[in-house]
Amino acid sequence: MEEFHKVRRLPPYVFEQVNRLKASARAAGADIIDLGMGNPDLPTPQAVVDKLCEVVQDPRTHRYSSSKGIPGLRRAQAAYYARRFNVKLNPDTQVVATLGSKEGFANMAQAITAPGDVILCPDPTYPIHAFGFLMTGGVIRSIPIEPDETFFPPLERAVRHSIPKPLALIINYPSNPTARVASLDFYKDVIAFAKKHDLIVLSDLAYSEIYFDDTPPPSVLEVPGAMDVAVEFTSMSKTFSMPGWRMGFAVGNERLIAALARVKSYLDYGAFTPIQVAATHALNGDGSDIAEVRNVYKRRRDVLVESFGKAGFEVPPPAATMFAWARIPEKFRHLGSLEFSKLLVEKADVAVAPGIGFGEQGDEYVRIALVENEHRIRQAARNLKRFLSSADDTLHNVISLNAHR
Repeated sequence: MEEFHKVRRLPPYVFEQVNRLKASARAAGADIIDLGMGNPDLPTPQAVVDKLCEVVQDPRTHRYSSSKGIPGLRRAQAAYYARRFNVKLNPDTQVVATLGSKEGFANMAQAITAPGDVILCPDPTYPIHAFGFLMTGGVIRSIPIEPDETFFPPLERAVRHSIPKPLALIINYPSNPTARVASLDFYKDVIAFAKKHDLIVLSDLAYSEIYFDDTPPPSVLEVPGAMDVAVEFTSMSKTFSMPGWRMGFAVGNERLIAALARVKSYLDYGAFTPIQVAATHALNGDGSDIAEVRNVYKRRRDVLVESFGKAGFEVPPPAATMFAWARIPEKFRHLGSLEFSKLLVEKADVAVAPGIGFGEQGDEYVRIALVENEHRIRQAARNLKRFLSSADDTLHNVISLNAHR
C-alpha cells in the first residue's frame, strides 16, 4: 500500500539505525556506553518527587486537567521569566504549558502553518524544528547556524528569493546539536530583521540553564519589542532532570500563544495535574537543584574533552547544553556520520548521534551527550583510543554505503 501523505514527507529516522545496532550489540552481551540520545540520567530532585506523591493522593487531581496549564503553573513560569530574564509575562495570555517543548513546537506549527508556507530553519538543528512544519505542509528553507555576522546575508537572500515570502524564522540557542550560544546583541539584530520582513520568530531555549561560564544565555524576549513577533519554548526536562514528566512551556506574543492554546484545546487536556503541581514546586524553588545539575554536566564535559582528546578524538569544549558537537576524525570523514557512528558501536562499544540526523550540514560531525557518569566517559575514551589506534590495520577496506550513489 502507498504511504500516507504526511508519512511520505518524513525521511527515514537515521537515529533508529544506530539504535537497532546498539540493541543488537547489547543482546549479544556488549557493554555499550550510550552517549547518543539526550536522555538525562540524573534523578529528578527529591522535593519535586515528594510533591508529586503528596498531590497524587488527592482524588480531585485525578480528573481532567487544563490544556493550557493550571493557573499556578503558568504564574510560576511567568515568575521564573521575571527573575531570570527580567521579562514580564501575563500568565493568562502569554504563557501556555506544553507536554515538553517538542510538543509545543509541533502544535505551534499546526496552529500557524498553511500548506506551502516557507519556514526559515537552521541546518543543523533539532529535528522537530523542521519536521514539525513539514508534517503540516510547510516548506523548509535552510539557513546558517552560527550566531554571528555570517547569519544574516543568507537570511536576506532567503527572504528575497522565497515564494511565498517566509512565514517564520526558527532560532535555537544554546543550540542542539552544536552547543552554540547567542548574545543579546545577536537577538536584537534578529528581532529587527523579523520586524523589517514581517516574520514570526520561534525561539527554542530548552538549554537556558545548562551553561558553563559566568554568562547565562539570554532570552530573545529580553529584546525590547520582541513580544510583538516572538514566542519562546522552554522545557523542564534538562533543567530539572524531568524528561519523562513531559513538561514545557511556550511564552510570548499573545496572538501566537492564543493560536497554540486553541489548537491544544482540541488535542489534549494537559499534563496530569499532580505533575503540573510538582513542576510548579520546582519552578518556585531556590535554584539550588538547577545549580547542581549544571555542575554535574560541567564536570562531565571537562572529563569528556580531556579524555577524548588524549584518545585522539578532538572535542571542542561546549559553552552550554548537555552535548558536545565534534568533527569526525579526518581519516573517517569520507564515511559520513552515520557509518562512523555505526563503527563506534561495532568496534568501540560507544554510541553517539550521527550529525546527519540534524541536517545535511551536520554530516561531518557527531553529537556526544553527557548522559553517562565520569567513570563511564573515561571508559568510552579508552575504548575509542583502542579503536583509533588499530583502525589503520583493521578498517582499510571500509567504504561508505553512499560511495557509489
